[in-house]
Amino acid sequence: MKRRHSSWLNSAFVVLLALPPIDAFYLPGAAPHDYNAGEQVDLFVNALTPMLLGKDDSKLKSLINYDYYNPAFHFCQPEGGPKSQPESLGSILFGDRIFNSPYDIKVLQDNTTCRTLCTTNIPSEDAKFVNDRIREDYALNWLIDGLPAAEMKKDLKTGDIFFDMGFNLGNDDDETPYLNNHYEIVLRYHEPSPGVYRIVGVLVWPSSRGGPQQPDGITDCESNVAPLLLSETQSSSVRFTYRVTWNESDTPWATRWDNYLHIFDPRIHWFSLINSLVIVIFLCVMVAMVLLRTVSRDISRYNAIEFSEDVQEDWGWKLVHGEVFRTPQYPMLLAAMIGNGAQLCAMCAVTLVFALFGFLSPSNRGSLATIMMVCWSFFGGIGGYYSSRIYASLGGTDRRKTAFVTATVLPTLVFIIIFLLNAMLLIAGSSGAVPFSTMLLIVVLWFGISAPLSSIGYYVGSKQGAVSHPVRVNQIPRQIPPVPRYLKSWSSTLLAGILPFGAAFVELYFVMSSLFASRAYYAFGFLALTAFVVGLTTATVTILFTYFTLCAEEYRWQWRAFLIGGGSAFWVAAYGLFYWASRLSLDSFTSVALYLGYLFLLCLFDFLVTGTIGFLASYWAVRRLYSAIRVD
Repeated sequence: MKRRHSSWLNSAFVVLLALPPIDAFYLPGAAPHDYNAGEQVDLFVNALTPMLLGKDDSKLKSLINYDYYNPAFHFCQPEGGPKSQPESLGSILFGDRIFNSPYDIKVLQDNTTCRTLCTTNIPSEDAKFVNDRIREDYALNWLIDGLPAAEMKKDLKTGDIFFDMGFNLGNDDDETPYLNNHYEIVLRYHEPSPGVYRIVGVLVWPSSRGGPQQPDGITDCESNVAPLLLSETQSSSVRFTYRVTWNESDTPWATRWDNYLHIFDPRIHWFSLINSLVIVIFLCVMVAMVLLRTVSRDISRYNAIEFSEDVQEDWGWKLVHGEVFRTPQYPMLLAAMIGNGAQLCAMCAVTLVFALFGFLSPSNRGSLATIMMVCWSFFGGIGGYYSSRIYASLGGTDRRKTAFVTATVLPTLVFIIIFLLNAMLLIAGSSGAVPFSTMLLIVVLWFGISAPLSSIGYYVGSKQGAVSHPVRVNQIPRQIPPVPRYLKSWSSTLLAGILPFGAAFVELYFVMSSLFASRAYYAFGFLALTAFVVGLTTATVTILFTYFTLCAEEYRWQWRAFLIGGGSAFWVAAYGLFYWASRLSLDSFTSVALYLGYLFLLCLFDFLVTGTIGFLASYWAVRRLYSAIRVD
């Protein structure tokens, strides 16, 4: 036996030696670019976005992005005009508009003196537009070798040095707007092997330089001159200058994003997770005590009763065993919402898995939104399947209409809202407006992939039929006694929603800042753990409230379970309004409409996801509960 095993090992070793050598590979979009000395380095420009200054009292003043080559800014353009760079679907949806630029940068070639990029003339009406954008704290966004240009800053709480992406269009410290027309560009490079250079950091220090703006004037980078003020009564001449410096760094290419992805006070994340875990453990213990002690005692007592004409002592949740699986109101709408919620749950789960495995690298711009759109389209079958089986289990009969509603209502509502918001962006001249071709692609993904897969999933679900119920439904519904105030629909929804919302309260701030304040979100590990805790909290608290509801002889639990599960969405909406009051200072109607529109979509998706989790958890618990009793 040992000789045969040794022979097998020798054969396997020979096969391995015969295999061709395998080279290591990088994920798509994450491969390093090796530069040689003197090689040209491309600098790309992206849209101008409003930014938070990092101060405690700083507020975001706008939500509208502007194209870098918007004629009102009068930035220097490359020869032959700017050329758009290819972008992913998610990058376009998130407002990226990337173009080439006229900056001349070569590897390891420092500029000892300032170089004039161009001289332009800004009319008075455009000067007012630029000054307004300076007052609103707009930032320029550049890209070099996939890295965003940033300003070096210091975290006052931890003392860590980090790179804050984007840099100011101008300064408005003394309530007088000054345009930054000079840029100190510092490129950090790493040399993995002799003669091979990789860019590992891009820093920009902007400054405002007034004085003579003639194109042939003497340019001195070190002189202290008055800042440049754009006149709103007459034309102003502006000369844009820059200087490039190369600094060697010990940072390897694989960790170059660590300086950008800075976690502000990581103890807050851990405190949030520990707090959430304590809430979940408390809820699980409470539900376990209720189910193991109260329910087990009731089941044993009910099953011990000898059913006869003289003995019939049903009470509490046992009393409604003939009503608990009665068809609720609007079963078609409930089934469609659960189907869409299941589709969203699958999309979120797979997206988080991709993020945890590093496929959503920040170097792949827009990869997060792209994965979400693709997953939503291809998970249409999951939505149709769950909608079909739940609708049949609820006693519905109009299956074709339910299949149509499941596949069309939510995407149509979302598309209408996005279309209206996009129209406002077009009117405001924002670069964040989604092009018509991209909108058409989204419609194709919906009609061509998601809707057909939803129909297929619905057909598969209808073939499997309804979920079997352990008890029969009485022909005549019984009267429902008054329930306590805390068990009424809206009060129980708000009370139950506090716990899941509290589990995600801290992480929600970082998500909101990423969505509305143009800050990159990267703590996907924290987000995945938070999502798991929120899902478990939603399931346990919904089961608990459903049990209390049935004990009060209120058998219409289906819609209540969905509302109680989705109760956290109402607290998310309240927090969104608080975030608006504390972190935003929106003056234009377009910015207000954008914020409220995206906040509504965020709350709607949260309501569908958590509502679906709550309903499915309660449905499972109710079936297990009533399958454990003996009914005559």
